[in-house]
Amino acid sequence: MKLSKIALKIDCRMIGDPDVEIFRVAGIDEAGFGDLTFVSNRKYISHIKTTKASAIILGEDMPSVDVPNLRTSDPYMAFARALELFFEPHQLESGIHSTAVIADGVELGATVRIGAYSVIGKGCKIGKSTALYPHVVLYPGVIVGNDAVLHSNVIVREDCRIGNRVVLQNGVIIGGDGFGFAPTKDGGFYKICQTGRVLIEDDVEIGANTTVDRAAVGDTVIRHGAKLDNLVQVGHGAQVGEDCVLAAQVGLAGSTRLGRNVWVGGQAGFAGHLEVGDKAIITAQSGTSHDVPTGAVMSGSPAIENAAWLRSSAAFSKLPDLIRKVRTLEKQIEQLKAMIAK
Repeated sequence: MKLSKIALKIDCRMIGDPDVEIFRVAGIDEAGFGDLTFVSNRKYISHIKTTKASAIILGEDMPSVDVPNLRTSDPYMAFARALELFFEPHQLESGIHSTAVIADGVELGATVRIGAYSVIGKGCKIGKSTALYPHVVLYPGVIVGNDAVLHSNVIVREDCRIGNRVVLQNGVIIGGDGFGFAPTKDGGFYKICQTGRVLIEDDVEIGANTTVDRAAVGDTVIRHGAKLDNLVQVGHGAQVGEDCVLAAQVGLAGSTRLGRNVWVGGQAGFAGHLEVGDKAIITAQSGTSHDVPTGAVMSGSPAIENAAWLRSSAAFSKLPDLIRKVRTLEKQIEQLKAMIAK
């Protein structure tokens, strides 16, 4: 595809030879002849001099380069759109596979695709153009919206709701029992029946092997547009707000509530019954044990305001020297006291 055509399709300003032929999109260090690459972070500017790519997507604020380039205010988004021009994702074959097991009375929308060995329980409803890849299991009473994609080995438990255009990656489990046990007098535990549901709103994507648990009462909710990475755990009764982003291995204990547009870094954890305000940022590996105000940036464990955490982290490495200095000063004070006493 000619570079000029790509520029039109991804809304970029063309600089250089418009007739350069592009055959694929690649990272800046791996790119070669016929490749289109991109730079969105200024720390990678030096890589432009050594790249073998035939063209580069750059921000409007980047310096001029000799290589043909496409200019935009959002090079990362332009790169994402360019990828779609050269990559066609695998599509499940149309129709219903002969090995699928579908209970009587299930409602299937038009052009639904159901893969081999999938199981759909009584009372389920599946919207139009939704795809269930092989080995998907829907327990009774599940409702799935239109244009959803459930990849292989997804399990959705009874009575849960999946919205329109939702993507569940491989191994996602929706509606497994929450971790609810009442201690008994003899030191054991009595299992609390988990009667709630999980509600997944429209345009949510959930990464591989993530689990979203049902609660004893009430609903666990993932709001519109939220994106959850692989291996995330959402506890019973929790709520993830609209357009939240949770990186891999994040854990939300029961009844944690995230506001809108909250960003959570990898391996961050939340104690139960917390409120996190809109547009808060929780950095990677933070441990949040208290409510977080709107727009706050939190780091560390227990999580504190990010600027304070940065100062604390810088000071922490100096503690051994500081302790030695304090001990030296203490000895000197004792020596002075002894001299004065004489």
